[in-house]
Amino acid sequence: MERTLVLAKPDAVQRSLVGEIISRLEARGLRIAGLKVTQMTNEQAQRHYQAHRDRPFFQGLVDFISSGPLVAMVFEGNAAIAMVRRTMGETAPADSAPGTIRGDLAIDIGRNLIHGSDSPEAAAQEIPIFFDPSDLVDYTRDIDSWITES
Repeated sequence: MERTLVLAKPDAVQRSLVGEIISRLEARGLRIAGLKVTQMTNEQAQRHYQAHRDRPFFQGLVDFISSGPLVAMVFEGNAAIAMVRRTMGETAPADSAPGTIRGDLAIDIGRNLIHGSDSPEAAAQEIPIFFDPSDLVDYTRDIDSWITES
C-alpha cells in the first residue's frame, strides 16, 4: 500500500473544484487516509518546494501556494503515486491529455489546480509537512476487494 500527498491548490479552492478532484481520485480506486483545509505558511511552502529552491520560479511557487486556503490530502492504494500523477496530467495544462484533471480543468501552468508527490521519497518528505502520523487513518472499505486482487 503506497501513500501520496495531494494538494488541491488555492486556485482549486477558489474555483470550487475540490470535490471534482477528490471524486476523480476516488473513482480511480484510491482511498483517502487524511484530509484537511489549511493555509500554508511561507516556511511550509519553502519546505514543500525545497527541490526548486535554486530555480527562478521558486518564489512564485511559494507566493502562490501560500496565497489562500488549500486542501491537503493523503491518498493511498496500489501504485498511488503513479495513479495520482496520471490522473493529474502534465504540469503544463496545455500538454495534458483530455480526461486528466489539468487537461480538463486548467489552462495556465501557474494555476494548474493540483500537486501530487512525484516519488515515494517526495511523499515521505511532503506528508509530514501537513499531517502528523496520528492524523492518518488506516482502514479498509467493503469495495476494496472489487478494486484490487489482493
